[in-house]
Amino acid sequence: MESSSAPNDFGSKAERAPGAPPLLLSICIPAYNRAAFLGPLLESITTQDGDDFEVVISEDASPQREQIRAIAAAHAQRCKHPLRYTEVEHNLGYDGNVRRLVSLARGRYCFFMGNDDLLAPGALATTRRHLAQHPDLGLLLRAYSWFRGSPDKVLGTARYVTTPTLYAAGADAVAMCFRRSGVISGYIVAREPAQAAATDRFDGSLYYQMHLTACVGAAMPALAIPEVLVLCRDQIPPDFGVAPGERDRFVPGQYTPQARVHMLRGVMAILDAHTELAAAGTRDLIVRDYARHFYPFVMDQLALPWRAYLRMCREMARTPVGRYPSFYVNCIVAYVLGRQRTDACLLFLRRLLGHTPRF
Repeated sequence: MESSSAPNDFGSKAERAPGAPPLLLSICIPAYNRAAFLGPLLESITTQDGDDFEVVISEDASPQREQIRAIAAAHAQRCKHPLRYTEVEHNLGYDGNVRRLVSLARGRYCFFMGNDDLLAPGALATTRRHLAQHPDLGLLLRAYSWFRGSPDKVLGTARYVTTPTLYAAGADAVAMCFRRSGVISGYIVAREPAQAAATDRFDGSLYYQMHLTACVGAAMPALAIPEVLVLCRDQIPPDFGVAPGERDRFVPGQYTPQARVHMLRGVMAILDAHTELAAAGTRDLIVRDYARHFYPFVMDQLALPWRAYLRMCREMARTPVGRYPSFYVNCIVAYVLGRQRTDACLLFLRRLLGHTPRF
């Protein structure tokens, strides 16, 4: 079903010039609800320079399918770049839809966008420049900002390096990129090795891209860059929990404590499946990295009564992160400070250092 097409599939009339080089980028959009955000996302793509990219949308049988289809069709009529819109008969869920987009893409690299986010101005030109300088990359790790309401109201930026930094294939590339691939917007991966790694083993984890990172990074180098390529909307309720592999784990519209535990277990299951990471010692490095930067797993649970919060943390401590003291420090300090003050402290450190702090 993942490769199926529906009668409502269509493409834009834009054609590439004869003799034009192969497509460099496929902008991949897993679409499910959030129709109100699709137009701004497509507009942010239209304003980009270059003719070496396409847009691929996979609509995942959402209640807002008709609105999404109409928006995509209107954009396809006037855009100057290739756009392909596809639908599936039955909901695949997040992981299945990401995998489907890899199979549909034609560019050398897949550039994923969350369906509620925006491409930053000049993002594709920046991406194109770095890929030209490093043509053998498997992964390109970007910086991203998040905003609330209007994209000019940036709340913060996650930046991992201050200058472009190359990481060798294997332990270096995977250790740097694995945890930092959690946000799908701006996730850039070489298409052919990503397609070769296709599996439904991790459906329901919400972290299929981390499986791709482990596979592709093991064989190809990664580049981390300081430029912001995407703008992410802050505090948009999630839509996970409809697909068969997600129903018992997630509740649409919210992240429950159980959902956060399942997400952490999903990450650890992906790590366990890649036995070569353990052999190289990379698995322990990644688990320790999670323990040191654990705040994202608990930040939306800090309003829980302390007993409920403690139960959740106990479940999380049963995973490998529980071996590291930094996991407990993160959980305790975040709960004592609360989300507002913790966010303010992290924002201050990011501005002071020029990058996301490394603990």
